[in-house]
Amino acid sequence: MEYQIIPITLEHLAGFRAAVDSVSKERQFLAFLECPPLPMSREYVEGNIKDNWPHLVAISDEKVVGWCDITSLHRPVYAHCGELGIGVVAGYRGQGIGEALMKAALQKAIAKGLTRIELTVFEGNEAAMALYQKLGFTIEGIKRKAACFDGKFRDVICMALLYN
Repeated sequence: MEYQIIPITLEHLAGFRAAVDSVSKERQFLAFLECPPLPMSREYVEGNIKDNWPHLVAISDEKVVGWCDITSLHRPVYAHCGELGIGVVAGYRGQGIGEALMKAALQKAIAKGLTRIELTVFEGNEAAMALYQKLGFTIEGIKRKAACFDGKFRDVICMALLYN
């Protein structure tokens, strides 16, 4: 399958929202149960673009099939840190898209001067954990029963990648 990894623009907003909504509705990978409302999504994307935060999309057949962003932790003492979010639409997983998205986002994070990238992953998401570890992330802790999907609690695994 052919795909491109490119920086997000507002032209991708509808496709980005559709991808986030699709992965959210699977109720196993994201902390969202559906995509946030359009105004909130637009503000998020515009802010990432304006402040030069890494935010990339994967495009296949003119459709957004995945994304990866690294965003601010919004406190001066965490200015060296970023929080990574990623998703790939079902049917496009297992083909290297997530790895390509993460590598591109991490390059941009380093260029931005970030020295710590954090992420969280739900227990049981072994494919994602394997990718994160392959790219150098290590487990820093577990938040027990931190999420609840349909009445079932799940642990959240905290991981980070340090530069320098």
